[in-house]
Amino acid sequence: PTLKNARILMVDDQETNILLLTSVLLRNGYTNLKSLTDSRQALALFDTFQPDLIMLDLHMPHLDGFAMLEQLQEHIPKNAYLPILVLTADVTTEAKLRALKDGARDFLTKPLDLAETILRVKNLLEVRYLHQQLQIQNAQLEERAVELSRLNTELQHANLAKDEFLAGMSHELRTPLNAVLNMSESLQEGTY
Repeated sequence: PTLKNARILMVDDQETNILLLTSVLLRNGYTNLKSLTDSRQALALFDTFQPDLIMLDLHMPHLDGFAMLEQLQEHIPKNAYLPILVLTADVTTEAKLRALKDGARDFLTKPLDLAETILRVKNLLEVRYLHQQLQIQNAQLEERAVELSRLNTELQHANLAKDEFLAGMSHELRTPLNAVLNMSESLQEGTY
């Protein structure tokens, strides 16, 4: 998948912020967008939409961004990299550190620099896709390692069978050869 096909979920209680983000993302070629102004509906949409990126406001009524981050961590598999970009007017260091500690991958303050926002979205999506490609390659390597282990076991069994066969053949050949050697020695000595 290309970055422009990425599924982006926006959660912000201000409709004007959603409209601005939607407009900027659409202008930059991102078309697979969903948005909510009621954060209480976000988990249901998260499960059905399965976003590649979440853009999340921190201060919202009912369920704030910190509570959303906490709930999302329970729904995101441990080995997955799902970037969450926090967008907030809260410029305090405490808010930034808490959001990043609670699972956000990046943090932007409002009013947004739209060019920076698009670059951050692009960067986060690139990291997500690279992470997914790495997971696929790791899974393929694990499959190959299992196959190599199986082949190694088969090779060990084949070598063992070969050794047993050669030992048996050696014994089978030695017995008649001993009789031939004894006979030839007797003929040489003239005792036969």
